[in-house]
Amino acid sequence: MPIHVDIKDHIAVVTLDNPPVNALAPDWDVMGIFDSLSDNLDVRVAVLTATGDRAFCAGADIKARANRDPDAPPPPSGTGNRRMREMLYSIQECAVPVIGAINGPALGGGLALAASCDYLIASEKATFGLPEIDVGLLGGARHFMRLLTNWGLVRRLHYTAERLNAHEALELGMVVKVVPHDQLMEAAMEDARLIASKMPLGIRLAKESLHMIENMDVKNGYRFEQTRTAILTKTEDAAEARKAFVERRPPEFTGR
Repeated sequence: MPIHVDIKDHIAVVTLDNPPVNALAPDWDVMGIFDSLSDNLDVRVAVLTATGDRAFCAGADIKARANRDPDAPPPPSGTGNRRMREMLYSIQECAVPVIGAINGPALGGGLALAASCDYLIASEKATFGLPEIDVGLLGGARHFMRLLTNWGLVRRLHYTAERLNAHEALELGMVVKVVPHDQLMEAAMEDARLIASKMPLGIRLAKESLHMIENMDVKNGYRFEQTRTAILTKTEDAAEARKAFVERRPPEFTGR
C-alpha cells in the first residue's frame, strides 16, 4: 500500500510510501483519501509527508516509462492527466488545512503535490525543482507559482531544471519553516495540534474561504469572507468562543 493514513486526536497523517523515491504511482487513491478526510468531521487538520529521506516525491516514475514495452499500446494520456489533476485538486479542496511536511526532494509532480498543501514545513534535506525538461516532459510550473510569486524565477527553474534548497525556499517564502531532518514531524505535529485546538467549524470555514478567495480580487474576496463570517458567527461554537474569551477560560467546542 503506497499511502498510509493514521488519524489520532483530530489529526490525520497521510504518508506516501513508495520506495525508493516515492514516485507517483498509478494506484495512489489520493483523491479518495482526502475526500474521506473532508467527510470525516472528527478530522480537523491533516499532515502530508513521506517515508525515508531520499525524496518527499520525485514525481513521475521515469524508470517505469523508460522500461515500457515499445510495442505495447500507449496508456491513455487523458485518463492519467485527469487523475493527476484531480489528485492535486483533492488536496487543495480538502475541507481541513493540509500541512506539507517535506522530508526530501519535491520534484516535478512531487512539487505540485507539495504546492497543493496549505503551507509547507521543510526538512533541511528538502529541495524543490522542475526537472521535466531533462526527461522529455513538461508541467508543474503553474502549481510552483502557488509557492513562488517571482514568476521569472519559476520560468528560469523550469527551463534549467535547477533546484532550490530548503533554506533558499525559506528565504523566498515557499516554506514557513526549515528544521533539522529528525525534527520535521514534531514541528509539523506541533502546528497540527495547535490548529486542531481551534474551533472545528471555524477552521473548516476558514479553509473554504482561503481556497475560494485565492484567485479573487480584493473586493470580491473580502465579500466572500464576510459571507462565511456571517455563517460562523451564528454557530454555538462561536458563541462559546466569545463567552470563553470574556470569562478567560479555554473554550469547549461541540462542532455545532
